[in-house]
Amino acid sequence: MKKLTIAVIAAAIAATSAYGQATITRARSAGLIDGYRAYISRDDLFNSSGVRLGQPWQVIRQDRANFHMYGIRDQGDQSDSFFAEPANRQALEVMLANGSMTSDAANMIIRGDVWVDVQIYGRGDVGQWIDVTVSC
Repeated sequence: MKKLTIAVIAAAIAATSAYGQATITRARSAGLIDGYRAYISRDDLFNSSGVRLGQPWQVIRQDRANFHMYGIRDQGDQSDSFFAEPANRQALEVMLANGSMTSDAANMIIRGDVWVDVQIYGRGDVGQWIDVTVSC
C-alpha cells in the first residue's frame, strides 16, 4: 500500500512539473511593442551639456529625450510610449546592440538631417531590441 501511495504522489508531482514547463514554453514570443518615425536634426546631435554625440544610439536616445523630456520636436516627429520612460531610454544602447542597423544608417544618423524609423521589440512592456532604418 505504501508503494502505491508513493507511486501516486510521484506521478502527481511529475504531472505538475510537466504542466509548469508546458506553461513556460507556451509563453508569448517577443514581438513588436512600439515604433515611431523621427527626424534627426542638429538639436539631436548634441547632448544637454552641448557635447557633440558620436554614436548613433546616443543620437537616437537624445532625440527621444528631446521629444519626451525637453519638448524639442521636429516637424513630423512621431510619439512613442516606450521611450517616454527614462529607464527605457537608458536601455537604448543595449537594445540597439541586440537589434539591427546598417553601418550606412549609423553614419547617416551621426551626420543628422535624416529620418529614422525605429521598431521596438520585446515582451509585454519590456523592450529587448530595436531595428533602425533611415531615409532622407
